[in-house]
Amino acid sequence: MTQVLAIANQKGGVGKTTTAINLTAALASNGRRVLLIDLDPQGNATTGVGLDKRRLQKSIYDVLSGRMPVIEAVVPIAAPSAAFQILPATRDLTAAEVALTRSGRAENRLRELLVPVRASFDDILIDCPPSLNVLTVNALVAADAVMIPVQCEYYALEGLSSLLGTIQEIQRALNPALRIDGLLRTMFDARSSLNNEVSSELIMHFGEQVYRTVIPRNVRLAEAPSHGVPVLGYDVQSRGALAYLALADERLERLAGPVAAQAPQTADRMASPERSG
Repeated sequence: MTQVLAIANQKGGVGKTTTAINLTAALASNGRRVLLIDLDPQGNATTGVGLDKRRLQKSIYDVLSGRMPVIEAVVPIAAPSAAFQILPATRDLTAAEVALTRSGRAENRLRELLVPVRASFDDILIDCPPSLNVLTVNALVAADAVMIPVQCEYYALEGLSSLLGTIQEIQRALNPALRIDGLLRTMFDARSSLNNEVSSELIMHFGEQVYRTVIPRNVRLAEAPSHGVPVLGYDVQSRGALAYLALADERLERLAGPVAAQAPQTADRMASPERSG
């Protein structure tokens, strides 16, 4: 059964796009059919897999504007040992965002457009923009679950409040089946006492919803986008690559195991992310 996963956090610089690209590649390396949707007008996921946005003849803008179906706009990516497809983004996506905003109730647009292609993929990952705008809402309405990358820094817990509130509203009004897939600790430095403190607080507040896998700060992860490949195609033995392979394994375990069989985890059932002290 196809799983649509939105990767979202309204805070920028938390490793959201890095996670979208590298989790896509790691899942594909497991033999899964994966589609990555770049829903950010900055198009960082698009360039991060080696596409030149200036030369693209088709993008998610064409899909959202009704010019072509999803299947005609996707681009195959032949990453080493991890082939997948991407629905790329260009800055034209900003125009689609404006159009969706002006059209009133356009929250279901992406979900409706994905219906014809869902069965063609095992996983559809959506890289959301770093804001709680109409594009992010479209992603959350289209998704079965949302993964929240969190950098273990001072304001990490406070920064979750707005996103959890938005998820809660979407669960109540637009997508009751949406669940919290998990919180992913990113850019983690085990030598930092602050990183360890915030990590402990995340586990205290959210328990099993925090992924066991931790994504470390890693030079190879930072370098890979400039080469236009996921880190698996840049240095598969790096700590960053091994972490995302472990994350893919953990996610597949969750989908197959008892966590997936439980009632959907809703935002209002999760602990309030207030920082102590």
